[in-house]
Amino acid sequence: MFKFHSKYAPYLFLLPAVILLVVFFFIPFFQTFGLSFLDYSSNIYKPEFIGLKNYLNMFHNPIFYKVLWNTFLYLIGAVPILVIFPLFLAILINQKLRGVTLYKILIYLPVIVSIVVAAIAFKWLYAEQGILNYFVNLCGFESIGWLTDPKYSIWSVIIVTIWKGIGYYMIIYLAALMSVPQELYEACDIDGANFITKHLTVTIPHIMPTIALVSTISAISAMKVFAEIYVMTKGGPLNSSKTIVYYIYERAFENLDLGFASAMAVVLLIIVMIFSLINIFCFERKKYEI
Repeated sequence: MFKFHSKYAPYLFLLPAVILLVVFFFIPFFQTFGLSFLDYSSNIYKPEFIGLKNYLNMFHNPIFYKVLWNTFLYLIGAVPILVIFPLFLAILINQKLRGVTLYKILIYLPVIVSIVVAAIAFKWLYAEQGILNYFVNLCGFESIGWLTDPKYSIWSVIIVTIWKGIGYYMIIYLAALMSVPQELYEACDIDGANFITKHLTVTIPHIMPTIALVSTISAISAMKVFAEIYVMTKGGPLNSSKTIVYYIYERAFENLDLGFASAMAVVLLIIVMIFSLINIFCFERKKYEI
C-alpha cells in the first residue's frame, strides 16, 4: 500500500497553482513569443517566418510610441491617486465613526458595478449635451469635448479607472490596518503625537508591504486597461486615448496582424516586469537582502 510522505505535502498543495500558471501563463506566453516571429499580413492560415522583423517594425512605428506614451500618462495619472487616496480613506474609515458601515458600502459600490456599465454611464456624463457640459455652460463656458478633444480624452478615461478602483484598494488597506498593533498608537498618544504624525511614524512603515502590493497591482491594471477605452473612445480621437493593450487588440483582431500584436504583447510583459521589480526595489528591498 502506498504511504504518503509528509515531505511531499507542500508540493501537493502547490500543484493546483502550478497547473494554473502553466496552462494560463507559461503556455500562452511561449505561444505568443513564437507568434511574434511570424508574419500573418499576407496569409493568416499560412504565416511566414520573418525573425525579428515584427520587433523592428514596431520600434519604427510612430503609433507604437504614441500608445506607449499614452500608457505612461495612464500610469502617472492613475497610479499615484490609487495608491495614496484609498490609504487616506482607509485611515479615516478605520476610526470609530457613526455609520462607518454605510461609508464602506458607498465607497466600495463602484467596484461591484460592471466596468462596461460604468464606462457607458460616464460616456453619457461626458457627452456634448451631458450633465458635465450642462454645468460648464451654467458657469458661462463653452462645452468641452471630454471624449472628442485629444487634450482631454485620456484624462477623462483615467477618471473612470480611478473611480472604479478606489474602493477596491481601500479594502486592501483596511485589512492591512487591522494588523497594526494598537499599543503603538497608544504610545504615540502618550508622547503627544498628533493624528498625522501618528500615521506617518506608525501606520505607513507598518503597512509598507501592502503599499508596495497596491502600487504593483494598480500599475499593472493601468498598463492593461482596455474596457474603458473600448467603450468610451475606441482609442480616439487621433489615437489620443489609445493605450498599448488596445493597440494590441486592434492589430490582432481588427487587422489580423497576429505577429505584430504578439511582438507588442511580449514588450508589454517586459515593461510590466520592469515596473514590478522597481516597486519591489523601492518598497520591499530589505526583505530580499541577504
